[in-house]
Amino acid sequence: MTVKKYTFKGGIHPDDSKGLTKDIPVKVLPAPETVYIPLRQHIGALLEPCVKVGDYVKKGQIIGNSEAFVSVPVHATVSGTVKAIEPYYHPSGVKVPAVVIENDGQDTLSEDIKPVGEYYNLTPLQIIDAIRNAGIVGMGGAAFPTHVKLSPPKDKKIEYVIINGAECEPYLTSDHRVMLENTEEVIYGLKSIMHVFSLDKGYIAVENNKPDAIKALREAVKGDNSIEICEMITKYPQGSEKQLINAITGRQVPSGGLPADVGVVVNNIDTCVAISRALRTGMPLMSRVVTVSGKGINNPANFEVTIGTPFEEVAKAAGGIKENVRKVIMGGPMMGMTQYNLDTPVIKGTSGLLFLLDSEIFDEKEMPCTKCGKCVDACPMGLMPLYLMAYSRNENYDGLKNYHILDCMECGSCCYVCPSKKKIIQHIRVGKAKLQIKMRKEN
Repeated sequence: MTVKKYTFKGGIHPDDSKGLTKDIPVKVLPAPETVYIPLRQHIGALLEPCVKVGDYVKKGQIIGNSEAFVSVPVHATVSGTVKAIEPYYHPSGVKVPAVVIENDGQDTLSEDIKPVGEYYNLTPLQIIDAIRNAGIVGMGGAAFPTHVKLSPPKDKKIEYVIINGAECEPYLTSDHRVMLENTEEVIYGLKSIMHVFSLDKGYIAVENNKPDAIKALREAVKGDNSIEICEMITKYPQGSEKQLINAITGRQVPSGGLPADVGVVVNNIDTCVAISRALRTGMPLMSRVVTVSGKGINNPANFEVTIGTPFEEVAKAAGGIKENVRKVIMGGPMMGMTQYNLDTPVIKGTSGLLFLLDSEIFDEKEMPCTKCGKCVDACPMGLMPLYLMAYSRNENYDGLKNYHILDCMECGSCCYVCPSKKKIIQHIRVGKAKLQIKMRKEN
C-alpha cells in the first residue's frame, strides 16, 4: 500500500542536528530550591498576582490570573513560601513581574486539583473551561491560549483538527520523545478536542524523519479510523500552521486570516498531553519537556522541567556548559530567542535550550544582493523577501503593505538560502514593527 506523503511549496532542508537527543528518553528534573514564575507566559493579557509576599502556597494553586478572555492563569509549580513578587528575567529579553517561591520540598497539592472527568462524559464548554483553568497554552513556542483556539466565532465551522508533531526546527526532539513515551495521552488529548467540535476525524502530522514516532502512533490507533497519522515530507518550516493546513487539507489560510477562517484548528503534541492530564487528573500545566542540545552542552538531553526553573539549573543537569559557548537560544535555531542571562526561567513555551559553538553559527559578512531570487523560491508564504528588506530599509510603508509584510512568519528560510548572507529577517522585523506602529497611530 502506498502511503500518501504531505508537503508544501517552498521551504528549506537544514541539517536537523536531532541525532544529539532524539534517542534519549525524557528524564524528570527535580524542582529547584527556588522557582521564578513569570506572570506573562502567553500571548494576551498580563496577569495580576493572586498571592502576596509571605503567603504559603500549594502546588497547583493559582498565583496569577486575569479576567481577560485571551489569558490563562499561572499556578504554583511547587509548594512553599512566596519570597517576592518583582520584575524578573524573561526569555523575551525584558523583565516582567514574577512570583518567586521558595520550595519546601513537600509538593503539597492544592485542594482544588481534582479530576474533571473523561472527555466523552463532558460537554464542550466543560472541556474548554477545564483547559483554561489548567493554564494550557500552545506549547510549540507561540503560547496562544488553547481555550481561545477552541472557541472560534459561531460563524467559523471547524471541520479539521490537526495535531502538530512535525517538529521541523533543527535540534528539537521534545515532541518526538513525547510521541514515543506519552502516545496514549497524545491520542486522548486529540479525541478531547474532536469532542469539542463533534468531529469524527482527527489528524496527527509527523515528519518522516521520525519513523519510530509514526509507527508508535499508528500502532496506538490501529483499528480506529477516526484518527489519521499523516506522514509529512521532512522540510522546514513544515510545522508552521499555515503550511501544515495547506499540506493536509489543501486549504489556504487567507492573508491576515486565521486557521479557523478555513475551518481548521491546529494544536501541539505537548498541548494534547496537557489536556489529557487536566481532564483526567485535574493537574494544571506546571511542567514541560525541554530539549537541551547543541555542541556547547556536555550531555545533551530531554528533560521534563518544572515551570520556573532557571536555565542554569537545566544546563547543570545536562552536564554543564562548555567554556567556548558562543550563543544560547530558547527554542530552535531558526525562530528561537537568543538569551543573555541563565537566571531566566523555563516558561510554558520553552521547547528547547540550545548551547551553540562557533562551528554551529553562520555569521558571515554581508555582500551585495545578486537578485538571484533564491529567497523568493524558499519563502513558504510566497512573499518577495528581497523587496521587503529594501522597503524596510527605506521606510516605504506602502511597499511593505502592498507586498504583505505582515504575512511573514519570520521563519528565516530566506536568510538560510541567501548566497550574499543578507540579514533579511532582521530588516523585515524592523519593518513590521514600524508599519504596525504607523497603522495604530492612523487608527
